Amino acid sequence: MKKFVIIAFVAVAGLFSVNAMAQAKIAHINTQALLDAMPETKTAQGSLQTYAQSLEADGKGLVDEYTRKMKDFDSLAASMTDNMKEIKGKEIQDIQRRIEEYRQSADQKIDAKRQEVLKPIYDKARKAIEDVAKEKGYGYVLDSSVGVLLVSPAGDDLLPAVKTKLALK
Repeated sequence: MKKFVIIAFVAVAGLFSVNAMAQAKIAHINTQALLDAMPETKTAQGSLQTYAQSLEADGKGLVDEYTRKMKDFDSLAASMTDNMKEIKGKEIQDIQRRIEEYRQSADQKIDAKRQEVLKPIYDKARKAIEDVAKEKGYGYVLDSSVGVLLVSPAGDDLLPAVKTKLALK
């Protein structure tokens, strides 16, 4: 009798959990399309591009110095002593190392700037998605822009509703 009660309890609990899972509404949204539609994203991308160009202009001085030293070395190599060739070679290697360090530093600065500029945009989009999901009663929202969502009903796409909430076209 005790086994029967335990089995009945497990079966009833299973039915309730299946019923609860069936009631969880799931929607999807293409967050990349949403972000692309936001005017703040275009402004941020322009700002990042300007920032990257300024860093590139700063690094151009190092590249110009490297080019100049290489030309000098090539034109004067025949008349240099082995000791001078070694010294000039080390100078050129030093400039190459500085160029590489500058590029790595610039990449890190661009990544940091990208996070700084885009974080408020991502936060705004996420807030709008959460608000619309709550208003429409969705428990889960999947991001269809990553290409993992294989099948989705058209009625559960939140992109139009979120665009409306953000006053986007």
